Amino acid sequence: MTQTGGKQDKKAQQYGVTPQSVDFNDWYNEVVKKADLADNSPVAGAMVMKPYGSALWENIQRWLDDRFKATGHESLVFPTLIPMGFIMKEADHVEGFAPELFTVNKIGTEELAEPYVMRPTSETIIGHMWSGWLNSYRDLPFLHYQWGSVFRAELRTKAFLRTSEFYWHEGHTAHADEPEARAEVRQMLDIYHEFCRDVLALPVVRGEKTASERFAGAVSTFSIEGMMRDGKALQSGTSHYLGQNFSRAFDVKFQTREQKEEFAHTTSWAISSRIIGAIIMTHGDDFGLIMPPRIAPVQVVVIPVGRKDNFDEMVQEGEKLAAELRAQGVRVKVDKRDGVTNGFKYNDWELKGVPVRIELGPRDLEQGVVVVKNRNSTEKETLPRAEAVGGMTARLDGIHDWLLSRATEFMREHTVPVDDYATFQAKIEEGNWVLAHHCADAACEKAIKDDTKATTRNVPLDDAEFFSEASQGACVRCGKPSAYGKRVIFGRQY
Repeated sequence: MTQTGGKQDKKAQQYGVTPQSVDFNDWYNEVVKKADLADNSPVAGAMVMKPYGSALWENIQRWLDDRFKATGHESLVFPTLIPMGFIMKEADHVEGFAPELFTVNKIGTEELAEPYVMRPTSETIIGHMWSGWLNSYRDLPFLHYQWGSVFRAELRTKAFLRTSEFYWHEGHTAHADEPEARAEVRQMLDIYHEFCRDVLALPVVRGEKTASERFAGAVSTFSIEGMMRDGKALQSGTSHYLGQNFSRAFDVKFQTREQKEEFAHTTSWAISSRIIGAIIMTHGDDFGLIMPPRIAPVQVVVIPVGRKDNFDEMVQEGEKLAAELRAQGVRVKVDKRDGVTNGFKYNDWELKGVPVRIELGPRDLEQGVVVVKNRNSTEKETLPRAEAVGGMTARLDGIHDWLLSRATEFMREHTVPVDDYATFQAKIEEGNWVLAHHCADAACEKAIKDDTKATTRNVPLDDAEFFSEASQGACVRCGKPSAYGKRVIFGRQY
């Protein structure tokens, strides 16, 4: 179904998009801009999310927000500014974030006695507020989250993937005991996995981060990791068990059933706008984006095909067709642009990745048919209008399944178990993930990164797809016994 060979290269050149095989980085940057997802801003390191990108982000927010509320979480809104002293209270936290902080020292002409920081994350200020809200075990659990943006200085920025300001939700919960808190951590990790698989058609691997890769101040960090079309990993979501670290720092304690005083066990979790980068790099091809149908801002584009003397009539007929599709719950747009060639419109919507294109001309109208083309196919189909409309939901589901299958197979083909260091280095250089035993020594982990630019992505959970086998072995680099009883995923990352 996919386009390959010389025709593909020639057509890609017509789009003005660098082929992935020539330069994946250039391809990505060009697609982001030419598909109208985002643009550079006058603020260094920050992007402007354009309407098409914003609509995609809104769809992501909508699905996740509904899922959070269905599991009992409540939204709230916290200030962007956080007192510097809050950041300093948790030692690991300040050490982890100090190089990335944006600091506000002055308001107007007045110097501040204590600077503020632009929030890099909100565990500290939320902990401060919880300390005033929490009294008894009856108040727990606190199940909170907020949508907003955070600020972390980035030397090398890349739209959606690494920007100095980025958009996300951050979940924060407090619990009476560790088992309940850890169940929350796993629940949110599983929701992220479900979202990626069933909505975004992204295969991701759930697992626990090594100590070197943990969130600053966490006891345990879990992640979902996706593989991009260039073989690099993208951390696509995280869920953290914070233990009592932040509750001790901010005095978040409560009276137990036994009338004892206890510090709360807290969690935090997040998916950010970098998930849009994952969509682009997992599903895109040499012609641009391929939007996962269930999250696409536009699922079907209708292109009226007519001459100057009948173009308005065909637009009206296109709107009628669009209304029939909307009645089926399909997000549809009619391309009414006048003075633009049909070929340009076809290319433009393929670049934007709209899952299905319908062409409607005067002869099609007379015959009661439409011409349908899936974004992931080179072939057009001429179908009775009623059949095209009635079968659209199944068609979109089929494209979702195709995308998930293609991405899953790519991940399988480029994930290699390895037992010796020379092969490890070679396979990483070839653009693979490597499954290898590791000793869990931070110095050994750093040496591997220095040698290969590969990091531990996570230690897969027992039920993680593709990587569930338990096994014993020796560290791939130093030969010491494996610390995890299974292989660890290594890969280069974004």
